[in-house]
Amino acid sequence: MMLKYRKSYPVLNHTIYANTAAFGLLGDELLEWRQNHDLDYLIGGSSMKIDSLGLISGARVMVGEFFKCNKDLVALVPNFSLGLNMLLEGLDSKEHILLLENDYPSVNWPFENRGFQISYAKIDERVEQNILEKVKTNSITVLALSLVQWINGIRVDLDFLRSLKEEYPQLLIIADGTQFCGAFEMDFENSGIDVLGASGYKWLLAGTGNGFMLFKDLVKRRFRIKAIGFNSANAVIAAKNTIPFNKHFEPGHLDSLNFGSLKRALEILNAIGMKEITAHIENLSNKAILGFNELGLLNKDIVLRNQHSTIFNIKGNDLLFNHLIDENVLCSRRGEGIRLSFHYYNTVEDIDSILEIIRKLL
Repeated sequence: MMLKYRKSYPVLNHTIYANTAAFGLLGDELLEWRQNHDLDYLIGGSSMKIDSLGLISGARVMVGEFFKCNKDLVALVPNFSLGLNMLLEGLDSKEHILLLENDYPSVNWPFENRGFQISYAKIDERVEQNILEKVKTNSITVLALSLVQWINGIRVDLDFLRSLKEEYPQLLIIADGTQFCGAFEMDFENSGIDVLGASGYKWLLAGTGNGFMLFKDLVKRRFRIKAIGFNSANAVIAAKNTIPFNKHFEPGHLDSLNFGSLKRALEILNAIGMKEITAHIENLSNKAILGFNELGLLNKDIVLRNQHSTIFNIKGNDLLFNHLIDENVLCSRRGEGIRLSFHYYNTVEDIDSILEIIRKLL
């Protein structure tokens, strides 16, 4: 079914693209929308930009509908890292934070740089149990983590986070969904997550310069957000003292090109169907696990898990990496291995081809 969508991505005509975990592809439909947007700006000038404020509002509504979050609890931000840093400026310094060892730097560093009391859970095949043990014994008040790990693709069980929140309702759970959103379905309202942020340039295929933060209503009581600007008040001076929580994250002008791109990208994913995308990606994941494990390229952390993403860090040196690049497989060096990642525009044939290319060198 997904084969018909490949034609929207010209890169796939000459490359096996296994690098969505670094950057998602730009497709024909989004390119056409962006070109029309800038043509309208070229011709219309300020009139077009003023009219495009409705596009920003539309993006907020679209994000809320796509991830099942009240639009009034959606903040549009240029990227996850900026959103998290603004959020943490309003968090009490007495909070005890639980992070994952070697999680994405833009998740861990903002906490570490602010002097919070911090504990760490190990990322391995028992990551959920490791988190639970720390929460039980360390008086943790905030858990912050990536839903999918950037180096090895370990995917945290959302059912676990939901049950953890039920058992510890005062635990604040902050999640980075940058390597998750767009690959897997997300019902934020019914999740155990209190704050979900993501950048749009990876699995959402929305290009750079856009992202979002989603909040549960209870979050308002845990933070005193200091960020503010004229756009927070929708350019109404008299509204300075009645700014909603989510608008504190939007102190300045938002780019209609970037957030219009996010809106259009979500519309494209909706048209394909997130259920179908998730099912296809899980099929690719199972195929890759079997193939890479057969060649002895996976650590046991991945093999022993019940579920995984489509990000894989296979054992390999510069020789293997350069061999893959020479064979037109676009991937990344991460950690001690080679990271390969697959989206809905990839096929099982892509994985078969990569396995065959690797066999030539083994």
